[in-house]
Amino acid sequence: MQQKSEWITLGGGCFWCIEAAFSHVRGVLSAVSGYAGGQTENPNYQAVCSGDTGHAEVVQIEYNPAEISLPALLDIFFAIHDPTTPNRQGNDIGTQYRSVVFYHTQNQIETVAEAIAQAAENAGGEARIVTEVLPVPDFYPAEEYHQRYFEKNPGQGYCQVIIAPKLAKLRRHFASSLVSSAPQNSFHTH
Repeated sequence: MQQKSEWITLGGGCFWCIEAAFSHVRGVLSAVSGYAGGQTENPNYQAVCSGDTGHAEVVQIEYNPAEISLPALLDIFFAIHDPTTPNRQGNDIGTQYRSVVFYHTQNQIETVAEAIAQAAENAGGEARIVTEVLPVPDFYPAEEYHQRYFEKNPGQGYCQVIIAPKLAKLRRHFASSLVSSAPQNSFHTH
């Protein structure tokens, strides 16, 4: 009997970074950049960046729990972004860059709470984790040019300065969770 796939929707700064990282992870079936958590229907990138729609840049991840567990996905998520800065990741500032987990089932709530507690412990107990935990709202896929952005634009400045170091960290700390055929300077797509 084939295992059913599951979903989790994660926001931790620019969706290009989150998507690029999770596209390398074994067991991730898809990672789609988009918008969630706001009040405007069918938002576009410009509206979300204005901060007026209330949406976060997120990545909706479909994964096979027989290949990767939700705790393992959340460990990666908390390692590749800063969950202690409200509405900010590096130079990206605004509510659209907030740290947020949108759960898809009630069963995921406890797992997310445990991952947040672990992230707090990993931060040395000094910093407060500001990650929001909410039920998944409507998800709006981002425009096509945002999908697989790093794969399509590896030489672009933001990709080299921001995304490439996150992928290097991913390879250093989570090598056993990665697709073994993932090239060093791009990522695997499913």
